[in-house]
Amino acid sequence: MQGALTRYRIIAWIVGVVLVVLMLVAMPMKYIGHDGSLVAAVSPVHGFLYMLYLVATFDLSRRVGWAPKRMLLVMLAGTIPVFSFWAEHIVTRRWVAPAVAAEPVLAEK
Repeated sequence: MQGALTRYRIIAWIVGVVLVVLMLVAMPMKYIGHDGSLVAAVSPVHGFLYMLYLVATFDLSRRVGWAPKRMLLVMLAGTIPVFSFWAEHIVTRRWVAPAVAAEPVLAEK
């Protein structure tokens, strides 16, 4: 489960950063500066990364045993700027950390 959590945390941060760039840099450039080239470049990247975020969230939720409502709320966090950062923090500290701590540690030979 630790691998699923790590994958989720990485993609949550990447999606969050790309969405902030899209909303705070690219969109103002398009509508204030009349240059839509950055939106045209960043939007498809965010869309692709968001699909990876959905897969990582689904994988983590399946491994941890979340209710569908919790899983959907975490998935939607990737659509609102800076919410993916907040969701990643909540998921890591409150919803997953107790489950990871309870996992048995395999003894090395």
